[in-house]
Amino acid sequence: MSLYLEYLAEIESRKNDLGLAPMPIDNAELLSEIIAQIKETGNQYREDSLKFFIYNTLPGTTSAAGVKAEFLKEIILGESVVAEITPTFAFELLSHMKGGPSIKVLLDLALSDNEAVAKPAAEVLETQVFLYEADTDRLEAAYKAGNVIAKAILESYAKAEFFTKLPEIPEKIDVVTYIAGEGDISTDLLSPGNQAHSRSDRELHGKCLISPEAQTEIQDLQKQYPGKKVMLIAEKGTMGVGSSRMSGVNNVALWAGEQASPYIPFVNFAPVVAGTNGISPIFLTTVGVTGGIGLDLKNWVKKVDANGKTVLNDSGDPVLEQVYSVETGTVLTINTKEKKLYNGDKELVDVSSAFTPQSVEFMKAGGSYAIVFGKKLQSFAAETLGVALEPVFAPSKEISIPDQGLTAVEKIFNKNSVGVASEEALHAGSDVRVTVNIVGSQDTTGLMTSQELESMAAMVISPIVDGAYQSGCHTASVWDSKAQANIPKLMSFMNKFGLITARDPKGVYLAMTDVIHKVLNDLTVDDQAIIIGGDSHTRMSKGVAFGADSGTVALALATGEATMPIPESVKVVFKGHMKPYMDFRDVVHATQSQMLKQFGDNVFQGRVIEVHIGTLMADQAFTFTDWTAEMKAKASICISNDETLVKSLELAKSRIQIMIDKGMDNEAQTLNGLIALADKRIKEITSGAVPALKPDDNAKYFAEVVVDLDAIDEPMVADPDVNNADVSKRYTHDVIRPVSFYKGKPVDLAFVGSCMVHKGDMQIVAQMLRNIEKQTGSVSFKAPLVIAPPTYNIVDELKAEGDWEILQKYSGFEFDDVHPKGVARTKYENIMYLERPGCNLCMGNQEKAEPGDTVIATSTRLFQGRVVADSAEKKGESLLGSTPLVVLSAVLGRFPSIEEYKAAVEGITLTDFIPPTVDMSTKFSAGALPVKRV
Repeated sequence: MSLYLEYLAEIESRKNDLGLAPMPIDNAELLSEIIAQIKETGNQYREDSLKFFIYNTLPGTTSAAGVKAEFLKEIILGESVVAEITPTFAFELLSHMKGGPSIKVLLDLALSDNEAVAKPAAEVLETQVFLYEADTDRLEAAYKAGNVIAKAILESYAKAEFFTKLPEIPEKIDVVTYIAGEGDISTDLLSPGNQAHSRSDRELHGKCLISPEAQTEIQDLQKQYPGKKVMLIAEKGTMGVGSSRMSGVNNVALWAGEQASPYIPFVNFAPVVAGTNGISPIFLTTVGVTGGIGLDLKNWVKKVDANGKTVLNDSGDPVLEQVYSVETGTVLTINTKEKKLYNGDKELVDVSSAFTPQSVEFMKAGGSYAIVFGKKLQSFAAETLGVALEPVFAPSKEISIPDQGLTAVEKIFNKNSVGVASEEALHAGSDVRVTVNIVGSQDTTGLMTSQELESMAAMVISPIVDGAYQSGCHTASVWDSKAQANIPKLMSFMNKFGLITARDPKGVYLAMTDVIHKVLNDLTVDDQAIIIGGDSHTRMSKGVAFGADSGTVALALATGEATMPIPESVKVVFKGHMKPYMDFRDVVHATQSQMLKQFGDNVFQGRVIEVHIGTLMADQAFTFTDWTAEMKAKASICISNDETLVKSLELAKSRIQIMIDKGMDNEAQTLNGLIALADKRIKEITSGAVPALKPDDNAKYFAEVVVDLDAIDEPMVADPDVNNADVSKRYTHDVIRPVSFYKGKPVDLAFVGSCMVHKGDMQIVAQMLRNIEKQTGSVSFKAPLVIAPPTYNIVDELKAEGDWEILQKYSGFEFDDVHPKGVARTKYENIMYLERPGCNLCMGNQEKAEPGDTVIATSTRLFQGRVVADSAEKKGESLLGSTPLVVLSAVLGRFPSIEEYKAAVEGITLTDFIPPTVDMSTKFSAGALPVKRV
């Protein structure tokens, strides 16, 4: 059977089984068949073949795009004649192909001696921005050889006419409101984790936005209010908490945005989203990628009494009162010039935060990528022509405050900044372009990242990136048909692109399904590094790390850069002493609880938490930085002393060496290069030349939080509060309760795993089992206990040290790499399961607890439906706590009393954390930190 007939069969299957349109074409062989049928005027499939060629072929660097571009070139040169595709139309189609093969073809034509095609090709080229070194080298060489067309193209680029000739954004945008949910809206609502396998199939994945009912309601609003955009709203909450989730923005754009091009299927842009408390910072970046708008509505405020004090309800929560209504079906107008939101003629709120000069540029250009590449292209052209750079784009805000020291994140951004005009060090609020040292791509968003790389015509990783890793952790639990269809293709693409990959496309080394954040934490070998990762928990305990959408990850891989404002910081320090039965996880939860009590509002939200951790090794410190995603912080930085940092770097070196020994290094010797960088950093620290990163003693913070360790006298539990009468207060991660609150509450399943745990947690499990065995002669479980070590290194070390043996002894299931599970578990027995290293239940995309279960877990997320779905009879709830609390709850089948808990952990060292006894800052010296200018 021909590929085309197979494609027709697939079309019928998608239509009949899923109600979907034909899958967009990315395969060169299939498109070659289609082109052959187009050339054959009497072919029975010619009409449909034309439609597939014109409207259903993916652009960028897909193999199909290469074939399409070459055929369009044939038409333009008259070598092929297609009545339906004139040379003029062929140029139009090339203009929508976004780079890669299309740029090559356009350069071939523009730089040729054929004047009839050179000028129209140049006119199209002047609208394009996705040019890489191979393309600009050709232009430069032609210009230096005296080519007039090349000069004209460069002059256009130097004026940034690809941007200036675009239409301005509309002065008024009419929207009709749709309340997508009450309270914080997790990105899981927009793009559920359990549907991650379909993210690269945009039309199919779009079917999982919120619910079928919601999709129908959105369509009904569009029919009722033609010409008005549907604005999705988080009423009384923040839109897009939890992760960047490019697929979430894609889904919103698919249902409520605009089509990016008539010739590119299911790629939409410019959605409008809003929240009473605005948009989560990590999600707002993703909105910018699509040229969308994110509004902070402020339509509910805290009620105050006559004395100006906040009025509280019976639960101690602030009472909210409505400033204005945005109930579903309300027509509003966004005035982009005044930067105001109106209902008719009535002004509702200032929305200027959504229309910064940079944000407006993203909207005008159809997304942030075009601006990033456009700026590079303009700089190249000006330099090649030897002319001054015209100030076309909004100038970056550069804030330098005399005699004010720098926070840790300000120091990192200054060290890594490029293109800075200021002679002085920059402070928070400055817009900075920075080099990126480490990049991570995870497996449920990786296919989208690969698509983004193809769409921006990138072929190889930027040489300025120190290291990049493609994980396999989110699909580690079950090697099912979905994983087998997606993951090998992903690993092959990323391996060729230049990343270290968890799975070897050549089959030389065994699959390493380690949790991505643990691997990135090891690959980070500089405490002044910047890390970008395709997951909200990209929060290393060395350097500063930012979780990002798949597009921003792709941009970092392709360019080695990222652009963002220097964030404000909140300083966190500790006082008092830890009780011996407390785990460091309890300190993490107490930090959030005490902060909320101290300030009333979440001062962490959207800021960097600078935690003065002192002597805690990177592995354990990561438990704190990881949870800062749940604190809604933008990122976190650990301030360590010199000795601790050196030990953490030596540990990282040993783990990188294990990866090398497994055969995971690539031709570029990336892993060996990271070991060399670690050695260099260790030498800098031990010699005293460049000590461990510390803030200046007169740095300015948005707030300073002091955590009282003496006040932590019970295990602390993060509670989804699923039955709170105020729906907006559910699933927030802000409800932190002591274990005594639960008074023996039954537990249906317990889980120890995710990026929140480390080797010490596995050792705690082993020691608790030994203690129980010693006390009772054996160990049994009254609730299922699922154990998923985060990395293979931990498993190997536990085996070498004897702790794995006790886990095996009391397990009813142990993972088998030779014969991995092919089907997700749906029922659990009261036994201990030793699962394959990876995300497991925390991700919720492959396996979940049984619907309606009460789960106690060490994981990160408690969102509705993530770890456990609701049943018809009962809401599922995922409560989060420390490893010893989880293990004991599984043994008892309920939450323990504080007395039972203390007895169970007696004699076990739960953490080595001791607060620093000295100030973790450096004496400010003006001008001590030079700003990198490129």
